[in-house]
Amino acid sequence: MSQSNTKPTRHPASKAAERVAKPATVQATAKPIAEPTPGLLDYHPPSVSTMRTMFSVPRSYFNPEFLGLWELDLDRPALFVGNHTLLGMTDAPLMIEHIYSQYGVMVRALGDRGHFKVPVWGDMLTRVGVVEGSPANCAALMENGHHVLVFPGGGREVMRRRGEAYNLIWKQRTGFARLAIEHGYDIIPFGSVGPDESFTIMADANDLKGSGLWNWLDRKFGLDAATRGGDMVPPIVRGIGPTLIPRPQRYYFGFGKRIPTEHLRGRAQDKEALWEVREAVAESVEDQINRLLRYRYEDRKQNWGRVRRWLAPLDAPHPAVNMTRQRRMTK
Repeated sequence: MSQSNTKPTRHPASKAAERVAKPATVQATAKPIAEPTPGLLDYHPPSVSTMRTMFSVPRSYFNPEFLGLWELDLDRPALFVGNHTLLGMTDAPLMIEHIYSQYGVMVRALGDRGHFKVPVWGDMLTRVGVVEGSPANCAALMENGHHVLVFPGGGREVMRRRGEAYNLIWKQRTGFARLAIEHGYDIIPFGSVGPDESFTIMADANDLKGSGLWNWLDRKFGLDAATRGGDMVPPIVRGIGPTLIPRPQRYYFGFGKRIPTEHLRGRAQDKEALWEVREAVAESVEDQINRLLRYRYEDRKQNWGRVRRWLAPLDAPHPAVNMTRQRRMTK
């Protein structure tokens, strides 16, 4: 399909309101970096045919489309930065598989440590090159010229709550910007649309926190600390009907222009530089999300089959992404 060159309309929220002064709490102090995961650089990806077979079912079910990727020079390693989606089970794997099978480029994704504690699932992620998301691992991969994928929203973006579809929940994180600057890496911003409508959230952490049951479990078992203040409480969801089968929403991935950091070499501890990069990336990711929401509206009418449209209804034609600085920083 052809890709429009028209710049997508931003959310009506004032850009001036977004461009407030960065908070004084942004940290840029250098910290000792632990050792990378043993065997990190010994990874050998499966063959393209094996990778295609591994993801044949979700690829057919969600029928992902990728916009703008062909315009990028993937011969130069980059840091891919984007939004994580509800439950985060299939967005990164499908993206990794597509880039590997179509462009011959293996992207090493950084994942939350909780993923690797889940039987079978953790092994599958390891097989496709996903590693624990630590500064040491990211630095080691960059030093050896690998493409790297990171979701600054981490587990909190995966454990979304009602009303948070496609919001960037990055708090005040600037680690990805620091590592990119340290290694002179370009950043490729991308947006993902589709997974946040595959399920309906029936209950979330906001419903549980502060309840009598939560307080009791916290006193007995330290629940608040174990769930990182509730950030890692998965929502209760339903998919098709009352089941946990996800609705077959079509997935869309949109990629923006490279954001260079080479000119900032030597400023990896400069708060101004870190915040400048972080906000440029966040704005580009949000632009991609809004662009994909509008693209989906037209694509759904023209290219979705009748069964997919029936099983995967949408509440609104192209809901706007709520782009506010407070949302990015504090949740």
